[in-house]
Amino acid sequence: MDVLSNLWLGLETALNFSNLFYCLIGVFLGTAIGVLPGLGPTATIAMLLPVTLGLSPVTALIMLAGIFYGAQYGGSTTAILINLPGEATSIVTALDGYQMARQGEAGRALAAAAISSFFAGTVATVIIALFAPPLAEMALSFGAAEYFSLMVLGLVASIVLARGSLLHALGMILIGLLLGLIGTDTNTGMGRFTFDIPELSDGLSFVVVAMGVFGIGEIIANLEHESTRLPAITNIKRPYPTWDDWKRMFAPMARGTALGSALGILPGGGALLASFASYAIEKKVSRNTHQFGKGAIEGVAGPEAANNAGAQTSFIPMLTLGIPSNPTMALMIGAMIIQGIQPGPTVMTEQPTLFWGLIVSMWVGNLMLLVLNLPLIGLWVRMTAVPYHFLYPAIIVFCLIGAFSLNNTSFDVLPLALFGIVGYVFRKLDAEPTPLLLAFVLGPMMEDFLRRALLVSAGDPSVFVTRPISAVMLGLAAILLVFLLLPAFGKTREVAFKED
Repeated sequence: MDVLSNLWLGLETALNFSNLFYCLIGVFLGTAIGVLPGLGPTATIAMLLPVTLGLSPVTALIMLAGIFYGAQYGGSTTAILINLPGEATSIVTALDGYQMARQGEAGRALAAAAISSFFAGTVATVIIALFAPPLAEMALSFGAAEYFSLMVLGLVASIVLARGSLLHALGMILIGLLLGLIGTDTNTGMGRFTFDIPELSDGLSFVVVAMGVFGIGEIIANLEHESTRLPAITNIKRPYPTWDDWKRMFAPMARGTALGSALGILPGGGALLASFASYAIEKKVSRNTHQFGKGAIEGVAGPEAANNAGAQTSFIPMLTLGIPSNPTMALMIGAMIIQGIQPGPTVMTEQPTLFWGLIVSMWVGNLMLLVLNLPLIGLWVRMTAVPYHFLYPAIIVFCLIGAFSLNNTSFDVLPLALFGIVGYVFRKLDAEPTPLLLAFVLGPMMEDFLRRALLVSAGDPSVFVTRPISAVMLGLAAILLVFLLLPAFGKTREVAFKED
């Protein structure tokens, strides 16, 4: 009964007119961002963080969450219509979705993607409602040592799951940790890496780093690829699945949802891994294996369900443990901190309206997306034809205004430009910046929990291995590190990501 009463509280919160309105804005904007290849929800949320300062915490998080899972919907549109995934998680969708579109079946492919996404989003919302509370209760028993070990495990896992070279991923972690040290030491009051610049005494702004690396850096990188885009397919007939389509879609949707729900909580790229794993499974178990790569609707339904389920269950570690499982969740934690809310298991007990309102809003948002996507296919098609050189000046100006408005000072514009260049360089070096942002968010918290644990244990470092939960998590991190050092694992991983 507690779950039902909590869901009712969440429904009342989600159906509040203001929250409903901003949820609609979030999912619409998220879909549009997903349709426009190259921008993505991470950069968009980073740019909109200053806007959330004028909203209530629950309203801000509902809108930002809508952008995140709305982009998963929108990414499939460009994957199907122009063979260019708007999101990395939609790469697999392009394999069969674009082939269906070339055969005049774009409407069926888009419908399959939308319906599979809604199904997965609905199931994932129920999973969050059922499993998040007990996980949060368990986390309430964590001490400083357990939290430190959990964050170490999260950072190690993000190295394993990051794209590109393992050495690059490790370098991103170290750079993120170093950036998190900038500012005033809370214990001694001494400045660290501030170079006598007063504006750095409070540390680097999370919003500025995120907007620079993921926003400006992404824009510069995308300018190189605009000429390679294929023309969009505009001949869309019957945007609704047939009865035979329903029979072929149901099992892949169910399997993809289960797989995505399980992998979504993994740090790094659970939703991306889920979409590829779902495609591989469907290709093996389907009766229509010969159609894969040539326009199999199972190749659209399964991966789309997997990546949307994975996107939503990635909220579980963020809401219950305060640990981001991907860069977008790191931005969500940043939004909570900006609103004065400490992420972690206490959110469920101290902010039940926010916790349950956000969960139920995910289902409401998925329903909005289903209603919006099919009737507005014509609009999304026209948006794919907008030249990128018309979009990026407005996006850059928006980033600059957002950086300036944080503290009403022009100083924040300088690191924004610097991190924009750094983000572009990272992409040219094939160094995915996701681990950097995770380390930048977790670094100061890790330092705080490390000091607390050593203070309680009178400086005895064995506290991290004598406490069972802490020892288990450090053991898991050590096992992952051993796998990282295996040459066979490194080669297999690089081949897999090259195929992505």
